[in-house]
Order: sequence, then structure tokens, then C-alpha cells
Amino acid sequence: MEFLDARRMTGPNVLWNKPGAILDIACTTDEADHLIPFCEDHIRRMLKAVGWSEESVCHIRLAGGISVAFSAPIDALYAASAINEWVWACCDAEFSDGEAVDFEEKVVELKAAIADEVNPPMLALEAAAIQHNVSFLWDDDEVSVGHGSGSQTWPFRELPNPDELDWSRYHDVPAGIVTGTNGKTTTVRIAKHLLQSAGRTVGLSCTDWVSVNDKIIDRDDWSGPGGARMVLRQEGVDTAILETARGGLLRRGLGVERAEVALITNIAEDHLGDFGSQSLLELLNIKWIISHAVETNGYLVLNADDDLLVKKSAEFSGKITWFSLIDSNPTVARHLKHGGIAFVYAHGELVRMEHDSRQVICAAKDIPITLKAAAAHNIANSLGAAALAEQLGLSLQQIRDGLLTMSQDSNPGRSNLYEVNGFEVLVDFAHNPEAMQALFAMARAVPAKRRVLCFGQAGDRTDEQIRELAKSAWSIGLEMAIISELEHYRRGREPNEVFEIIRDELLRCGARDDQIRHFEEEAESFDAALDWAEEGDLVVILDLGRVSNIQEKLRQRL
Repeated sequence: MEFLDARRMTGPNVLWNKPGAILDIACTTDEADHLIPFCEDHIRRMLKAVGWSEESVCHIRLAGGISVAFSAPIDALYAASAINEWVWACCDAEFSDGEAVDFEEKVVELKAAIADEVNPPMLALEAAAIQHNVSFLWDDDEVSVGHGSGSQTWPFRELPNPDELDWSRYHDVPAGIVTGTNGKTTTVRIAKHLLQSAGRTVGLSCTDWVSVNDKIIDRDDWSGPGGARMVLRQEGVDTAILETARGGLLRRGLGVERAEVALITNIAEDHLGDFGSQSLLELLNIKWIISHAVETNGYLVLNADDDLLVKKSAEFSGKITWFSLIDSNPTVARHLKHGGIAFVYAHGELVRMEHDSRQVICAAKDIPITLKAAAAHNIANSLGAAALAEQLGLSLQQIRDGLLTMSQDSNPGRSNLYEVNGFEVLVDFAHNPEAMQALFAMARAVPAKRRVLCFGQAGDRTDEQIRELAKSAWSIGLEMAIISELEHYRRGREPNEVFEIIRDELLRCGARDDQIRHFEEEAESFDAALDWAEEGDLVVILDLGRVSNIQEKLRQRL
């Protein structure tokens, strides 16, 4: 057995909807049988000793280990994590001959830690927010009530008396949450564009930035709870779109407790192998956390073409809207038969269906980011975004107007097609097998005299996965393959090891030595491809590292 982590859980999570502390332990199934009751007994003993006897305890078995959790006051979660560290020390002493910890001394230490951490004014403000039916957000630095235009924020230790506040000024704003393996960033950008085009002031948190309409507040990966809080504390915002990635959900839980609509794009292989997400089913359970925010009052938007989501939907008691690229999808057909709503791609058009009614939104080829309907994944992303936008109050006309003006400039790095000196350049940040297959499908659909692909692969993929990538790449009809070393993504591999696997597979597929080139840096690969290309060619750039400033390079060559 091995200690992995003792962490705070600030929002709804894979175990339950309560804040608290989680202890992660790597262990065998047999060890788990002994560890679970041992940990829970010791947690309860300490909770009683520090005065938290009303808190709950639970656990979950995972591939390779267990997570044991207990609920705790939100103003003492660091002390709660310290309790779990003590529990692990007890496990180590019991099962691995570790040093025993004196219980009474630990009780005194933890009571002191709790006394230093507690914040009664924060709990009073939280209780008042619940009483007035407005959201309450908190972190180590700030506390706020309400969302967006109905919010106010204070420093963590400088909180007002709730009785002195004018609660009529506080309210929540409509919010949409998006997660999934692929397409979530593009989907939130489409949704943001639809809403902004309809006159909303939209706060967006995503993998690349936090923004209010076109103003970037901060550039970074803000797809976790911190990004959600930042958006919802922007006082000009009247609608929020929150990208929610696996990492934040796993480490801290969901950043909001309720929303009008939540969307899951798909479940596919990516980030598998981390504790808590070592299989597709565990990954599904993590992504499914966002459904908690809409199960009582809201809509869950799901991809009807994803078998895992279809099966999981049976556990959801709330309202569902489905979207699908297949107009004969059986899940959609059953849903419509019972009066449900679906957004479907049928005969080249995006269509809203409800029971027997059928309303055409627009032709897929007229949506700029679908590249004249060649980018099937962006048709799916558009369907999902349309379903989400409807639940946030947009009419079909507003959705249509937004889709028809959604340009690649609003979605940088995601299936962008540029014309440069007579040839075309297709740029995408495809970082897992399913996303790469979508990119290759687009590359095959774009007419070209010759095709060159710039790509690489991270070292944490298996040899078989790397070979499959090379095989799929060659199948698009390449004249040239230019491979980047991706030094920062080696992840335990030797220099040139990934390249040699790719090269060997390309040669097996029929490539000649002179059709394979290798560079240390992505920027060098991209320059070589752009210098090689001639009129009528297609340059496909897999911008995995996202450090090459490829858009700037292309602008300089126009």
C-alpha cells in the first residue's frame, strides 16, 4: 500500500455532493478490505474527539486503490486534510511497521489547527446566502454571494454582517457547464459566441483563458473551479459559460453547485492512468459530476452517439437534451417518442427536434468552423452548443445567426484552415487518439495536390498507440511526414525514441526515407513544411506543444 494524497474537496465530487477531505491510497483489493474499515473507524474516532461527530464518512474503490472521505466544515478543510494525514500515519503503523502517533497529542494539535482556521463570519454569510437562495462562493482569498451582475466579493477575513446587507441586490446569472474528453473548449467558445451575438455579456472560463465577451481577463488554463469562481465574480457578467476539465473535478470537485444546463461532449481515452481515472468508466464518473448541478432544476445535454453516456443516462433523474450526428440514432428516436428534445444532423442540416416537430437551424456547410461540413466533429460541437444555448434562453433564430458568424478567429488552434501563398494550412491542437482521428478525417476531406503532416507524440503513449498514430497519419495520403521531438513531452522516453517508433511504422506503411524528416522543435518542423509546400498543397499542423506561435508565422507569410 502507498499514500497518494490527502486533499481538500471543495465542491460536488465523485463520492458525493459535500465538501470535505479525501485520503487516496494505492493498494491491492485484499489490502482495501482491511484498510477501508480501519480508516473509517479512525476517522470517526478523531471526528468525535475534535467535535465533528455529526460529519459523514464514505469511501470508493478504484482501480489500484481506494479513496476514503469525510465531510467537514468549509472553513476548516486544511485541518480536515491533516486528519487524513494522521489516518494514513495510523495505517502505516498498523500495516507497515511505521511509527505510531500519540492520539491525545494529535487531538490537541488538530483542535489548535481548527481554531486557527475557522471563520465564523464566513459560515454566517453562507447560511444567509442559502436562506436568500443565492449562490455562495469561497476560496482561500475571497468570499462572494450571487453571480456576475448580482454578486459582491469580499476578502476572506473581512466579511460583512449578513444582517446589514441588502439581499435584494444579489442574484445568480444563468450558467452553462461543459466537460468531456474532446470538443469542450470549442463548444464553450461556440456557446459564448452565440450568447454574445444575441447581446449577452458572457463570462467564459476555458483551457486558454478567462474572458468577459472579447476582453481577456487572464490567459492560462482556467478550466477548474478557480476559473469558474473568477468568471462568476465579474460584476458585468449576465451569463456564464464554464469549461470544466477532468483535473479540477478530480482534485477539488465542481466549482458550482447549480447551473441551468450542463453538457458532456463525449468520453474517450485521454489522461487514463492517473489515480481515479485509470479506465473509461472511472473517467466517465468524473465527467458525470457536472450532472449534479442540473439534476434538480436544469437540463443535461448529452451526446447520443457515445455509448457510455447513453448507458450512464439511466442513472439521471432530471431532464435530458440529446444531440447526435446520426438522424436515425435509436436513443434520439426513443427520446423524441416520449416528448423529448434533440439537436440532430440530418441531410446536411442542423435540426431541432421535439416529439413530432422538426425545425431546421441551418446547413452545416454554412457554419464557418465546419470547413464546409468537412469537420464532422465541429458539426457535433455546434449541435451541443446550440442545445446548451437554447436552455440559456436563446431562440433558434439567435442560435442560427450565431452559428453562421462563428469564425475560426473565435476558435484559435482548433481546426483552423488558412490559405497561404496558394496552398492551405490546417492547424489543430489534437492531443489524444480520437481528436487526431478527427483531424485526419478533415485532412482527407480537404482537396489537395500533395499533403504534408507535422506531428509528434507524447512519450506516455504505448508503442502500439504511437504506431497506430503513424499508420493513421500515413493513410491520409501523405507526400511528406515531418516529426517533432517534443522534448517537454518525452515523459520517461529516451531522446529520439518516439521518433524512431513513428519512423519505423511509416516505413512499414510504404514511406520512403526521403519522405520522413525529423526536427527537435515544433517551430522548426512547421517552418520546414511551409517552405516545402507549393500551390495546391495541404499542410497539416498538429500543434501539440502550443508554443510555436503558428498563427503569427502564418500571418507573416500571407
